[in-house]
Amino acid sequence: MSAERLDIRVEVSLDGFRLDVDESLALDGVTAVFGPSGGGKSTLLRTVAGLTRPDAGRIRFGDALWFDADRRVDVPAHRRPVGFLFQDARLFPHLDVAGNLDFAARRAAPGARVDRHGVVDALDLSALLSRRVSTLSGGERQRVALGRTLLRGPRLLLLDEPLTGLDRVRKAEILPYLEQLPAQFDVPTLYVSHDVDEVAALAHRMLVLADGRVQCHDRADVVVAQLGLEPSAGGYGAGSLLEGAVVDHDARLRLTRVDVGGDLLTLPHLARFPVGAAVRLRVRARDVALGLERPRGISIRNVLPGTLEEIVGHPDTGAADVWIRLRGARLQARLTVAAVEDLGLEPGMDVFALIKSVSFDRAD
Repeated sequence: MSAERLDIRVEVSLDGFRLDVDESLALDGVTAVFGPSGGGKSTLLRTVAGLTRPDAGRIRFGDALWFDADRRVDVPAHRRPVGFLFQDARLFPHLDVAGNLDFAARRAAPGARVDRHGVVDALDLSALLSRRVSTLSGGERQRVALGRTLLRGPRLLLLDEPLTGLDRVRKAEILPYLEQLPAQFDVPTLYVSHDVDEVAALAHRMLVLADGRVQCHDRADVVVAQLGLEPSAGGYGAGSLLEGAVVDHDARLRLTRVDVGGDLLTLPHLARFPVGAAVRLRVRARDVALGLERPRGISIRNVLPGTLEEIVGHPDTGAADVWIRLRGARLQARLTVAAVEDLGLEPGMDVFALIKSVSFDRAD
């Protein structure tokens, strides 16, 4: 996928709230717009889509200028090659699923080449085509809405908290489709969410918004490691993003083993990932314990040898962040300062990281 660039410098005032953003985003895969509720995430997406007009600034997508207050340029929403998926699916209740998809296909952007059968297959919609909208589950409605959005042939996909309101089972149903879409349909995605675990599963990069301003913008693993350190981040727990591949499944014990850079991790069953599939795992820093020796006779299944790289203390909280270099990954642990002192932890020491299997967030 070739990266499109979105340059956005806008000021928006709405009912006492002010959004002030000046960022240049290289959109490749999924970029998460993340942060606490009321921080301006949805307003930013609506501004990009042309649904909310900025008071000042400029928006450029690739070579196309969508908005420039000084030059009085404001491309209307229907002429911006954007697909917008709202929290509520907004399907036409008087049409069946096929009718909803066909309606979008007939209104595809000029020059768009989107294969209807490809969209139907990618989202597993074949069995739903004759169903009425009123008979669909929440997860099915969002899959249909996503298909309808893709059939418009967008060059940029905007997803505004599409999993909000869905229970854990329905979220697990939708996530695999969201993961594959950017690469499968070659469309970069801006994904709004305040759920850090959801974002960790999907995003390549993250932009954190709070109080209408960008707090940070970087690779997802870098941002996730910082969350919880700044009050503006909304109090989310810091942690690590680990990338690995499925080694095998134990259907009886409902466990899956994943190879992360040469270390084998055991975690709750990931049945929907076949052997060899790439997975991303988020480990909260507070769920990692450290030892100076390999423990025996304990229930924790994941005991990983590593080298302590860095210690950053936070005297105001009594906590310390400790980074451990594993064979092929970097892991963060959050300990008390007292624990760091009692163990005599220092950079360069050999340590063992202990992680409960049930601590991992990626589970079906």
